[in-house]
Amino acid sequence: MRQNKGSDEADKRALRRHIAEARRALTADDVRVAAAALAEQALALPELTQARTVAAYVSVGSEPGTRALLDALHERGTRVLLPALLPDNDLDWGLYTGEDSLAPVRHGGKMHLFEPGGAPLGPDAILKADVVLLPGLAVDRRGMRLGRGGGSYDRVLARLERAGARPSLMVLLYDAEVVEHVPGEPHDRPVHAAVTPSGVRRFG
Repeated sequence: MRQNKGSDEADKRALRRHIAEARRALTADDVRVAAAALAEQALALPELTQARTVAAYVSVGSEPGTRALLDALHERGTRVLLPALLPDNDLDWGLYTGEDSLAPVRHGGKMHLFEPGGAPLGPDAILKADVVLLPGLAVDRRGMRLGRGGGSYDRVLARLERAGARPSLMVLLYDAEVVEHVPGEPHDRPVHAAVTPSGVRRFG
């Protein structure tokens, strides 16, 4: 069993490296064009059209861009929650009310993140979300998501499950990041859909 777990971890690390390299090869124009297409696909989804509260995140670097999507949701009147990383890697939440509500934050030696600058709402604020937009590096045909390895969103998903909350879970990715298989662990939870610049893939 340990050998299988170790093999899965090695496979995850290799897949993370492969995707990170592909993202680093993207130009600024590639990222900008993909972000506009991603926002268009996401905003047409009935889950997002009907949602009162959406938990999202601010993309950084060559991640699939979320800024246009955040602004469009806010302009619609949707309540948008954004994460703030806590010292134990759990997530607090705050409101997005436009670009001026963001503050650059550096956590240790990691890259700058953009977090909500207003009053923190607490980790349980996520329980009010109708849709949770998750960052990720890949998803497979079962809906199993490959995260960045920090475990923050594993905690979020576990918190939702413990509370009996059932928001729509969606991961935002580039087209090539929908893959055949993502190595999984017993605590991993599948997402309901992946949104990419070319369309939406639903699972289960």
